[in-house]
Amino acid sequence: MPELRTERLLLRDWRESDLAPWAALNADPEVREFFPELLTRERADASAAAFQADLDGRGWGWWAVEEVASGEFAGFAGLDPVDAGVPFTGVEAGWRLARAAWGRGIATEAGRAVLAFGFESLALPEILAVAAEGNVRSRAVMSRLGMTHDPADDFDDPDVPAGPLRRNVVYRISAP
Repeated sequence: MPELRTERLLLRDWRESDLAPWAALNADPEVREFFPELLTRERADASAAAFQADLDGRGWGWWAVEEVASGEFAGFAGLDPVDAGVPFTGVEAGWRLARAAWGRGIATEAGRAVLAFGFESLALPEILAVAAEGNVRSRAVMSRLGMTHDPADDFDDPDVPAGPLRRNVVYRISAP
C-alpha cells in the first residue's frame, strides 16, 4: 500500500485512532459548511472503513493525513473516481481537514502529493477537483495547485438538495 510523504505530512492507511478525530471533524459545522449535513459518528466510521477498503482494493483513494512532527491526524486527502450522476468522468482530487489544520498550507501540500501520485504512479492524463461554488478556501487551494476553472463545466450536484450548496465548480489540471 503506497504511503505518500511530504516535508510535513504522511498520507497513509486509516487507523483505529483516526476514527474519533475524523468523526469530530465531520461533526464540525465550519468544516462541513459546504456539505448538506453533518455526519454522525456511525456515518463517519463507515466512510473511513470505505476509504480503507478502496486503499486496500486498488492501492489509492482517500488517505488519512498525519502531521509528521506531531503525529496528529489532520484529515484526509486523495484521489477517487468522480461520482456517478455528474456530467463528466475522471478522477477527482480532494481534501478535508480539521479546523486546527487550516491556514498552514497543509491542504496544498497534501494536494501536491496527491497530484504527483496521480500523474506519476497512475499515469492519469488529467485530474479534477470539485467544490461547492461558494467554497472559496478549497477553490484557493485548487488555484494554488495550478488547476484551472472553466465556468462551462459548473454543474448542479444531483445529490444535494436545491439551495446554495447545489451549484458546484470543477477545476482541472492536465498531466505535465
